Amino acid sequence: MATEIERKFLVRETAFLDGRKGERIVQGYVAKEPGAMSTRVRIRGERAYLTLKGPREGISRDEFEYAIPVADALQLLEQYCGNRIIQKTRYVVDFAAQAFEVDVFEGRHAGLVIAEIELKSEHTPILLPHWIGDEVTHDRRYGNYILAQFEGPLRPPEATWFASPPSGHATSAALGVAH
Repeated sequence: MATEIERKFLVRETAFLDGRKGERIVQGYVAKEPGAMSTRVRIRGERAYLTLKGPREGISRDEFEYAIPVADALQLLEQYCGNRIIQKTRYVVDFAAQAFEVDVFEGRHAGLVIAEIELKSEHTPILLPHWIGDEVTHDRRYGNYILAQFEGPLRPPEATWFASPPSGHATSAALGVAH
């Protein structure tokens, strides 16, 4: 069994991403009941995955991820995820011997930028770069599953946004993933 231990932060500014190459991610959620595992399908670059994630206990949770054919992922996204889809570009940014995954959201969440860091234990100390803002690890509104639920943009008053998101929502035709 795999365990995911991560912390999440809003990003204050994005100039540090200039010139970096990111990887496009389209992911959708097939199912989740309160207190149960979520079932996520993700296309990352030219690979696809099916992931099961258990409920959070602190900053940890069980995670099981399996590679699947891209064609299967596309079918799951189109037929079973409905509007529970998010699109983002992920950048891996090294800082002080740590790797931050910085997600720049697209579509209805355009302007939202979140940095995550995966840890070996809940007590692993981290050094934060200057571009890190408020921690949102325990704020469920910033979880990808919750973001995927919103028909419009998530706009809590303390959120850091860099642009106004367009109206509407992602559809399978707008996924931009090659078949």
